Amino acid sequence: MNPDSQVKNSKLAVVHPSLDQLARLQFEAKKISLLPRQPVSSLLSGRHASRLRGRGLMFEELRDYRPGDDIRAMDWKATARLRKPYVRVYSEERERPVLVVVDQRSTMFFGSARTTKATAAAEVAALAAWRTIDAGDRIGAIIFGDEEIVEIKPQRSRKNVLRICHELTRLNSSLSAESQSADSTTLNDALRRAVNVARHDHLVVLITDYHGDDVETRKLATRLVVHNDVIAVLVYDPLGASFPTAINMDATDGWQRLSIPSDKQFPEKFKTQFEKRLNQLRENLKSLRVPILPISTHESVSEQVLAAFGHHS
Repeated sequence: MNPDSQVKNSKLAVVHPSLDQLARLQFEAKKISLLPRQPVSSLLSGRHASRLRGRGLMFEELRDYRPGDDIRAMDWKATARLRKPYVRVYSEERERPVLVVVDQRSTMFFGSARTTKATAAAEVAALAAWRTIDAGDRIGAIIFGDEEIVEIKPQRSRKNVLRICHELTRLNSSLSAESQSADSTTLNDALRRAVNVARHDHLVVLITDYHGDDVETRKLATRLVVHNDVIAVLVYDPLGASFPTAINMDATDGWQRLSIPSDKQFPEKFKTQFEKRLNQLRENLKSLRVPILPISTHESVSEQVLAAFGHHS
C-alpha cells in the first residue's frame, strides 16, 4: 500500500511527525512507569515474561545491627570477627541509562489508518525519552534508516531528548513511497552499535517491525540481554497482518505493482504466514526473557503504551 496516496482519503492522521508533536508527548510520558516495580497489569510485572532488574545496588557502609534490620543483610564474617552483629548497607545506584534503538527504514513507511509504522516507532521512542529524563536518568538513541545510522550518546539533559526528537523527524521526513527497499543488514548494524553503547545496566528499547531479522540478529540480542534489560517493541499495521476477504486490490512498494488475488484462500494464507513469523519471533525473544510490546498503527500510541506499562502515580 502507498501511504502517500492514502493521505488524500484522510485515512492517515499523521504521515510524518513534527518536532512539536514529539515534544508534546512529554506530558503523556509522565503517566508511564519504566521503573523496576511495576503495576500488576504491566507488561513487565512478575506474572509476565520478564522483570526489569533495576539500577542495581551499591555498597555504602558496614554498621551495627539495629532492631528491624533485614537479617539477610547480616555480614556474618564481620559479626564473627568483631563479636557484635553487623549489617551491610546498600543503596540503589542513582542512574540507569536508557537507550532507544529506532527503526526508520523504508519498510516502516506503511500504514492503512491513523499513521505509519515509522511514525508510531518515533512516538514510542519520544515517550520513552521524555519519561527517562523525568526520572533523572540518561537517555541515548540509535536511529537507523536504509543507509544512515545516527548515534546519540546517553546524556541527562532535555537538550538530548530534543536532539533525539529532531533526528527522528529528520529521518522520518525522508521516507516516501519512492524510498528504496530497506537493506536488512541495517538492523544488525544498529544492534552492533547498541552492544557497544549499552555495555551494562542499561534499559534497551528496540522499536522496529523486525524486517530482515536473522541468526545474527538473535546473537546480537543475546549479547545485549546478558548485561542489560531489553524491551522489544513490535510495530505493525493490522492490514499487514490480515487482508480483507475476497477483494480486488493493487499493492505497490513504490517500484513494483502487484495485483492481490480475489480468491478466498489468499487472505487465509496471508494471515497464516504472518502468524507463523510472529510466533517464531515470540519464541526467539521468549527464550531470552525479552518481553514484547506490540504497537498498532491504527490506535493511539500513548494509550497503547499506557495500557502495557500501567499508569505511573
